[in-house]
Amino acid sequence: MKCPPLLPFQLDPVDATPLYLQISRHLSDAVRAGHYRVNDALPSERTLAEALGVSRVTARKALAHLAGNGMVNRVRGSGNYIAPLEMPLSRLSGFSEDLSKRGYQPSSRWLSRTLDKTRVDEQMALGLSSGEKVARLERIRMHDAVAVSYELSVVPARFIPQPLDIEDSMYKYLAQGGHRPVRALQHFKAVNASADVAAKLGVPLGHALFFIRRVGYLQSGAAVELTSSYCLSEYFDFVAEMTRDGEADGPYCGEDHE
Repeated sequence: MKCPPLLPFQLDPVDATPLYLQISRHLSDAVRAGHYRVNDALPSERTLAEALGVSRVTARKALAHLAGNGMVNRVRGSGNYIAPLEMPLSRLSGFSEDLSKRGYQPSSRWLSRTLDKTRVDEQMALGLSSGEKVARLERIRMHDAVAVSYELSVVPARFIPQPLDIEDSMYKYLAQGGHRPVRALQHFKAVNASADVAAKLGVPLGHALFFIRRVGYLQSGAAVELTSSYCLSEYFDFVAEMTRDGEADGPYCGEDHE
């Protein structure tokens, strides 16, 4: 007799939660525990049904629920895969905020939190004079204990006079003082990990990364942050919605001379 495939969980027979939600929750927990990683295939509907003693309809609903939450990409004819972190480019939010909304547990490993003199490029980006000091915040960003990016933030010292007071979220700290940025300009490019960044992230030299340089601004127009992030490309998917102002869909006539 063929044995059912092994899973990192079993259903609770006394739990009143609908079966598909139990399966969805257990799969989510398995992802957060590192049993499944980004781009790994989840068990199929048939595998889940056989291993857990449920119908394929129930297994299908569980996987659809995960897909609806953005945790899973469903590829027709292939399977269900753990989705990378989808980061919308049209909304200004913090790393911790984005991960928490998807059910992940964000955390940071601080490398340094210091006051320092400004460098020339920082003075230009933040509109500072050469004599002004900045808070320099260097950390590894993580979700569910997995390192996914290296980040260096530079903020005028008048907004963060005591860098060690920041615990997890820099944006939360700035918001408490009324200095959270309301808009930002971000520049993206693909880079290969330098020796220093590779060592910090624990990846091979030359590993593919997304590099993001963000300048955040207050309502007054003053620059409040300069953040450079090196993100592991396999963990992130940056999404932007684009529209054309002043045009509506309609019949197309003639040639396009743009």
